[in-house]
Amino acid sequence: MLTTQGTTEKIYDLKERVARFGKDVIVFCRSVKLDAIVDPLIRQVVRSATSIGANYCEASNASSKKDFRNKMIIAKKEAQETGHWMQMLLVACPDKKFEVAKLQQESHELLLILQKSVSSIEKKLED
Repeated sequence: MLTTQGTTEKIYDLKERVARFGKDVIVFCRSVKLDAIVDPLIRQVVRSATSIGANYCEASNASSKKDFRNKMIIAKKEAQETGHWMQMLLVACPDKKFEVAKLQQESHELLLILQKSVSSIEKKLED
């Protein structure tokens, strides 16, 4: 993942990784020239990208396994939504294609991680 410091590194602590992703999206969005098309897309992607981390933090403090699962499902949905907005930004900001593609890749990786977590907890709840 390309970080705000311009280095590429993998972070394996999920809490840190989702926080870094939210920060990277904010830094990216500050670099984009706003117009009537881009402004609503930027607002949406900031909301959904930062919500991934917020919901993951809530899941970490869940009161039960079901509560944990529900918060993780919300975080997963936010990652999926972020991927959608990134696709729109690829079209709206062709000059930022490289940066958007990196962020889109990270949102996809987070989605896969969250999806696996949800699947694992659902199996535990069935037992």
